[in-house]
Amino acid sequence: MNGETILVVDDEPDIRQVVKDVLEDEGYAVFTAQGADEARSLRLDNKLDLILLDIWMPGTDGISLLKEWTEEGSVHTPVVMISGHGNVETAVEAIRYGAYDFLEKPLSTAKLLVTVKRALQSEKLRQENVTLRSRLELTSDLVGKSQSIRELKELLARTAATDSWVLITGEPGSGKSVAARLLHSLSQRKENQLVELSVAAIPSENLAVQLFGSELDGQVRAGRFEEAQGGTLVLDQISDANLEVQAKLLSALEEGTFLRVGGQRYLDMNVRIIATTNRDLRALVGEGEFREDLYYRLNVIPIHIPPLRDHVEDIPELTEFFLNWMVEKEQLPYRRFSTGALNALRYYHWPGNVRELRNLIQRLLILNKDADVSAEEVESALQVGKSKVAATWFPESMLELPIRDARDLFERSYLLFRLREVKGSVSDLAPLVGMERTHLYRKLKSLDIDPKSVKKSAKQEQ
Repeated sequence: MNGETILVVDDEPDIRQVVKDVLEDEGYAVFTAQGADEARSLRLDNKLDLILLDIWMPGTDGISLLKEWTEEGSVHTPVVMISGHGNVETAVEAIRYGAYDFLEKPLSTAKLLVTVKRALQSEKLRQENVTLRSRLELTSDLVGKSQSIRELKELLARTAATDSWVLITGEPGSGKSVAARLLHSLSQRKENQLVELSVAAIPSENLAVQLFGSELDGQVRAGRFEEAQGGTLVLDQISDANLEVQAKLLSALEEGTFLRVGGQRYLDMNVRIIATTNRDLRALVGEGEFREDLYYRLNVIPIHIPPLRDHVEDIPELTEFFLNWMVEKEQLPYRRFSTGALNALRYYHWPGNVRELRNLIQRLLILNKDADVSAEEVESALQVGKSKVAATWFPESMLELPIRDARDLFERSYLLFRLREVKGSVSDLAPLVGMERTHLYRKLKSLDIDPKSVKKSAKQEQ
């Protein structure tokens, strides 16, 4: 069996049956429809790999139906148009609307099979290219030979042999996405799609549609669950999902099926879920911001990525890896990192973790002052000599982070700085920062700031 599923849409029963028989003899699974309404329904209920669509049909014609599907902007399914004599110009017009090719009646069996095979291969290559582009995050492997990285790789390898859901935690920039990609690449699902969705980057009102797709106003939009069928879905920053989406996600995980937003038909879910977060989900559960039942569903296998400061012995190898990558892939000039420069890198505290190291190396190569990178140049780039106040609440490393992570880092540093000014008094802090006291307490707790500790430190300094 080829495994691909094909929909044949034609108002002539004889043609439908002949094409169905030919394709089934080749091992394809085939659905047939006599018109647009039946085609819409079958497309809604099934994951199709190819559609053969007749141009001239009663009611809604093939061109109109193709335009309708194209305008939906859903997951792309290649469409091959079937045209009668004298309709070649119309078929060529259909290609402008996204059709892969067209077949002319009467159908030639040989040409039908060749066209079907090419269309399926073309779509497979397109999907592979999309996947490869999405993985150009420098690496799908964890670089380093420290004990913590070796143990992490071993855990990922053991986990990959199962199909369990995984929760990956770690600080911003520590390598959570890299670990998720490595996990997928080692799993039995590695030949299928790896789909990544940044929950934090999507407005909360649009998140359900992005995840589950939608059936609104007669239009169908496929979501990430459908894109990842048979593969892996990575939900980055799952902690940012609102409670409504959390409930829908929990239902999908428990039932193994899901509904598109506005839909009535349940679709099967064959997806491995990997969730990542840099926040304490257990604490969010206690605050009522994250569902406890969903937390335990996702946290089947917990994996923590250590911060770079806990495996600084890997910095020389990481530096060499990023250096070679940027020279080869980005055509940046090669520069040798002196022993002093590597030591300066090892002594830094790396609040932005591996991502910050990568960005620093890129900046040093672009500046290209000398053949060698000196310790002084590294220290200057890291701005180690900044004033105490500036380093307290506005570290340069913040500029290396995504906006969400940078905001969290800024808010924590800012509130700590102002809280120390008022010697740990939240009552005095609230008007100073313009926040209502109850909301401020929640904010301090979410950022892991303990006013009592600040107050105690302030007394000790007196």
